[in-house]
Amino acid sequence: MNRAILRLTIPNIVSNVTIPLLGMIDIAIAGRIGDDTTIGALAIGTAIFNFIYWNFAFLRMGTSGLAAQAYGAGDRKETADILGRSLVASLLIALLLLIFNRPIGRLAMTIMEGSPEVMSLAAEYFFARIWAAPAAISIFALHGWLTGMQDSVTPMVVSILGNIINIAASLWFVFGMDMGVVGIAWGTVVAQYSSLLLTLLILFIRYRIYIQQISIKGSLRMEPLARFFRINSDAFLRTLSVCTVYTCFTAFSARFGDTVLATNELLMQLFLLFSYMLDGFCYAAESLTGRFIGERNRESLRRCIRLLTVWCGGVAALYIVAYIFWWEPILGIFTSSPTIMACAEEYIGWIVMVPLVGFIPFLIDGILIGATKTRIMRNTTFFALVAFFVLFFALESSLGNRALWLAFIGFIVVRFALMLVATKGVDTDLLMDTSKR
Repeated sequence: MNRAILRLTIPNIVSNVTIPLLGMIDIAIAGRIGDDTTIGALAIGTAIFNFIYWNFAFLRMGTSGLAAQAYGAGDRKETADILGRSLVASLLIALLLLIFNRPIGRLAMTIMEGSPEVMSLAAEYFFARIWAAPAAISIFALHGWLTGMQDSVTPMVVSILGNIINIAASLWFVFGMDMGVVGIAWGTVVAQYSSLLLTLLILFIRYRIYIQQISIKGSLRMEPLARFFRINSDAFLRTLSVCTVYTCFTAFSARFGDTVLATNELLMQLFLLFSYMLDGFCYAAESLTGRFIGERNRESLRRCIRLLTVWCGGVAALYIVAYIFWWEPILGIFTSSPTIMACAEEYIGWIVMVPLVGFIPFLIDGILIGATKTRIMRNTTFFALVAFFVLFFALESSLGNRALWLAFIGFIVVRFALMLVATKGVDTDLLMDTSKR
């Protein structure tokens, strides 16, 4: 079982870690072409797209759980039709984003808070990067399906090559073409379309037999289609709540000035580095949970959950040690500003707490996605979102930026507690009952 976990986890970790590393490189580029204003603009622009794209990441989550269960059950036709449903949904969403990009962009800039200089640069970034939407959202669907098919190697290869292209294109646009922060956005556009084309090529080579079985009639059958949208709507609302917290974290940071905004953004990169690393195990949990449920293999499911808990706890311990002893050289990679480093020293303790309280909610998310128990995810995350806002607004006047970090930790802790209650301590009998979503 450990071998099966690591076979799925290691490629997922490699591909996931490239995401925050890419974000860190973007920040490093922004830091070399400007000051706190440039970093703040990139932080706001990135936060907006995180909010948009992470909300549509439900396509990956819903697709992976359904595909894994169909794969475990040996239902090749349904596995193919799940891919068809997910691709149709992703293209429709992307089309709507492009049609309404102007009002969406204006609304996002109105909600976010920053100085006029920061918001002007953030708007340039947004209206360039939005053209990557069809590629980015389609990749969610495709990689979710591959995860369900127990294939973590293909997403890893695509992520690595896509991020290499992203870095090269961003450097060229920024320094070669002197495009400034908007060059980072166009580098992302080039990279995401390159990643989409590569993923499609691999699908047609390795999974031709499934692609040949996709049919419009089968993909649009009412009962599985209704289940697909029910699961994905729950995942969407869950992700909307999570993204609201992350986006509001950036927006509320701007209330305390450009230096605190830049500092919080850099510290959140440390959180993202942890989250994407742990997501490698969570994606393995999605794949294996769905597969064992499809196979009706209760004993393997129990063993898998036990071992995944040990692995995730070990990863959390390593990150706690790294954040305590080496936070300063890590942050020094991204900024040489003594002001930001001094500000970061005041708040580094909050980041140290994240792995301690966060690894269990991450793991349970993966298990519930594989089991397609998305309603539990939706409900628990909604109540945690309420706790985030209550804590921040109640304590902002007295604690300032510390109230924001306390609210963020509170959001994670409330999710942790409610998930354990709702899953009865991750009861495998509850997970194996797929009649209730």
